[in-house]
Amino acid sequence: MPDRKVILLVEDDPNDVELTLRAFRKNPLGNEIVVVQDGLECLDYLQCTGVHAGRDTSHLPQVVLLDLNLPLLDGLEVLRRIRADERTRRLPVVILTSSNEDTDKVAGYALGANSYVRKPVDFHQFSEAVKQLGLYWMLVNEAPPLRP
Repeated sequence: MPDRKVILLVEDDPNDVELTLRAFRKNPLGNEIVVVQDGLECLDYLQCTGVHAGRDTSHLPQVVLLDLNLPLLDGLEVLRRIRADERTRRLPVVILTSSNEDTDKVAGYALGANSYVRKPVDFHQFSEAVKQLGLYWMLVNEAPPLRP
């Protein structure tokens, strides 16, 4: 459905995927959540190539929740490529990671991350953080047009 808002979750850890999906189920926003497990698959999804060839190129996610520690292509490189592509340059990207390293925060923001959220270890806190992310990025935020 082209009018349906999609959240793209880029996460390789099955436990973190399940926790995130469970948190969204606990706080439903009615959005579709697409999960990709590595940096290359994220780019394939956004560019409609590889296993995502044939996907409607005009339908981009409302927000990307991007882990930093990914196989094949790390999150910072994924962000760099998202920002380098005219079609995805303005796509909202939230870094959702366990890293509390200042260098990761600085690099993420320097590459154009819209937000940096550290994953809480406690499920209740994690669930609340995901709820707040969903509410803000799906209901409150008014994203810029992805195409000029």
